[in-house]
Formats: sequence, structure tokens, C-alpha cells
Amino acid sequence: MKEWKEYLIKVNGFEMKAVYNEETIREVFLPLLKHLHELQKQKNERLIVFMAAPPAVGKTTLSQFLEYLSKEEQELTEIQALGLDGFHYHSDYINSHDAVVFGETVPMKQVKGCPETYDTAKVRKKLGKIKTEDILWPIYDRNLHDVVEDQIKVTKDIILIEGNWLLLKQEPWRSMQQYADYKILILAEEEMLKERLVSRKEKGGSSREEAETWYQNSDSKNVTRVLRDSLQGDLLLKVEEDNDYIKM
Repeated sequence: MKEWKEYLIKVNGFEMKAVYNEETIREVFLPLLKHLHELQKQKNERLIVFMAAPPAVGKTTLSQFLEYLSKEEQELTEIQALGLDGFHYHSDYINSHDAVVFGETVPMKQVKGCPETYDTAKVRKKLGKIKTEDILWPIYDRNLHDVVEDQIKVTKDIILIEGNWLLLKQEPWRSMQQYADYKILILAEEEMLKERLVSRKEKGGSSREEAETWYQNSDSKNVTRVLRDSLQGDLLLKVEEDNDYIKM
């Protein structure tokens, strides 16, 4: 029987509960952190880790939890968790521009969250500096529904960056993987992610029909794209229905 433990961590500036299987912490998460610690000491420079996953997997919470764990264990090098969402184009740009997605020109606001709505030139510029400089990192403010520049100072020796598209096979994302020392991909069943994303929309005030329509037009494409078009990297995990993680 699984033993679950509840933790209070900060995600996007808000305190929230995170629940993880104790065995998974011991057998998956802590060994990962120990490996990153050893890799950083071996390289003797800042270590950059990419963690990619489809929407609704819980990657932001997991990245913050790994940061929390790294601080709790004295023998580990502390991790700093950062998100990719601060590299969305600003809302005024998204609301006034189109994107070409799979050869079709559509308003950006209809597909917000897909790779074409990210400022990849800005991503590349930051990644080019993050290895050797204590740069400032942008965030996506969930209250403003917009990007806020230069909010987080990068200071730690291990930087964990999470996002949907970090391991995408297509350019310009593929060539950006040269900046990563270690890569993690998290998978999940599409049907489980659909239910999570639809429920998330319903909690935001949408009807079931509206939420499912939004999923079909937007979220489903992003889920499928991450699952089918990402490189596996160095570590492959899968999140299960009960939100436990298994090593593949």
C-alpha cells in the first residue's frame, strides 16, 4: 500500500499542498537529486536541467517540490526551479497577431500556450547567458494573465527549468537543447490529462460543454504534441491516475 505525505510548498507565489508517495520520493526523486548533485560537482559549473511534460501533468508543482527537497537534504546541492511560461509573448502581442500552426494561420489568442506563442528568440538569449551569469528571469502572472519581465534572480548552482516545449523535436526548440546538461521527460495517458484540463476549465467557470470545446480546439493539440513530438532525454517518468510517478 502506498504511503502518501502532504507538503506545503509555494507555486507561482501561492502556497499549496503537494502530495507525493513516500516510496517515490525515496526511490525516484532523491536519487535524481543526488545524481544532479554529483553531476554538478563533476562539471564544476552551473548545471542546467530541462524538464518537459504536457499540460496538467503537475510539472510546475513537481519542480518546486524538487527545489524544496534539495533544501531539506544537507548533502544535496540546492536547486532553483524556474518556469518557461514567462516566455509567452505579452498579451497585447498575442491579442493582435496570428500564428502559423501546422501550416494554418490562426489568431494567437485562440492557441495561446502552443509553441508558436512563445518568444523563442528571448528564450535562446536567456539560455545563452544562464550558464555563466546570474541573470533575471521572467514569470507569467496568473492574476494579470500576462508576462512580467525580470522577476527572479538566477543564483543557484543547479537550475531546473520546466515547460511543455523544452524537448520538442522541431526547431527552434531542438537546437536550444544544447544548453541543457540533463533532460527529463514526463509522460501520461491522454485521457487522464483531458479530464484534468476539462475539470480545470469547469472550476474556472466554464460549462462542461465549453470546457470540452476548448480542450478540443486548444489543449488537446498541445497534449498530443508534447507526447508525440518530444525527445526522451536522460530520464523518462510517467505520472499515473493517482498522481504517483514511475520511472520508465
